[in-house]
Amino acid sequence: LPVKAMVVEQRSLFDEHTEEVVEGEKTPTSLIVMPTSLIHSWKAEVRKFTPSLTVYEHVGLGRTKEVNQLGRYYIVLTTYGILRNDMEMLSRFRFFYAILDESQMIKNPDSKGYRAAMLLNAENKLVITGTPIENSLIDLWSQMNVINHGILGNRKFYEEQFANSLNDGVSAIQESRLKSLIAPFLLRRTKEEVAKDLPEKIENVVFCDMSEEQQEIYNVEKEAFKQNLIANLDPNGYSHNRMKIFQGLIRLRQAACHPALFDDGFTGRSGKFEEVVRMIDSVVSEGHKVLVFSSFVKHLRLVEKEIKSHEIPYLMLTGSSLNREELVKNFQHNDRIKVFLISLKAGGFGLNLTAADYVFLLDPWWNPASE
Repeated sequence: LPVKAMVVEQRSLFDEHTEEVVEGEKTPTSLIVMPTSLIHSWKAEVRKFTPSLTVYEHVGLGRTKEVNQLGRYYIVLTTYGILRNDMEMLSRFRFFYAILDESQMIKNPDSKGYRAAMLLNAENKLVITGTPIENSLIDLWSQMNVINHGILGNRKFYEEQFANSLNDGVSAIQESRLKSLIAPFLLRRTKEEVAKDLPEKIENVVFCDMSEEQQEIYNVEKEAFKQNLIANLDPNGYSHNRMKIFQGLIRLRQAACHPALFDDGFTGRSGKFEEVVRMIDSVVSEGHKVLVFSSFVKHLRLVEKEIKSHEIPYLMLTGSSLNREELVKNFQHNDRIKVFLISLKAGGFGLNLTAADYVFLLDPWWNPASE
């Protein structure tokens, strides 16, 4: 039989769309879901790269309740929180693309966020993340199931075939099987591929001794932790004592950083803190810009107080910061600002900070995948 070839033009989210929206004509509306802190960043990137695309921020108390209003725009930006709250409304709209940024936010298949993502109705679905596996391989199943439902089987099958065994570190064959299943749907761009002109990242782990008074407090805390754990040990094993162990380890980490993190009355010295301040002084005096990350906001406050006394210009970003976009722009373009203090939770994703050439992680995150 003769075969007639037909070429169908596939519109892309990234094409330039300069035509005006004609009344009654359906705009190919795409939805982008993200953490709240990234709304400003996404809006700025759209304005920069595709200024002709109309954008609607579906956030806040004043957001529309009329689902048909979304069709007036090419791009709708919203957050995971709004997706959960408005999932009944959003599920009634047929999107061109549904894109989930920082998609590890839906890694828990028992969460309302995951169920809301599953209800999205779109011609095309994408998830974007730097950490597809944060805690276990079920994280990967959740995200793959949203964009390609059933590709990895149902949850029970997946856990039996892959998640349980791989988490125990067995069977290279099963690992290979899983990689071959997801490979056709995965686009992974490494620094070597997209930024070949960048110099190699140099990592240095700086070791330092505690001060005498700091060491005494650390030893007291360690002994108290040990005795408390033994006295309250659950007969069913360590798995029932995870939170107690985790809390104890956090307190020891704080003591190693600076005892003032949990003891407001501590006025002694901290070996690590003094070394951090010395290093900040050193790189700033050479004209460099530095990002200083910490898991503990109080740790940043201690550093803030010290660099203030050294008259070093700085900025700080924590979960309570409302002017995130302004802070980023100020650090990027103000040569006078040399130090940016950032809490890991607030600045863990979505920041384009290219002005700094030094990064200090005062207390690296407990989860290596998140780090």
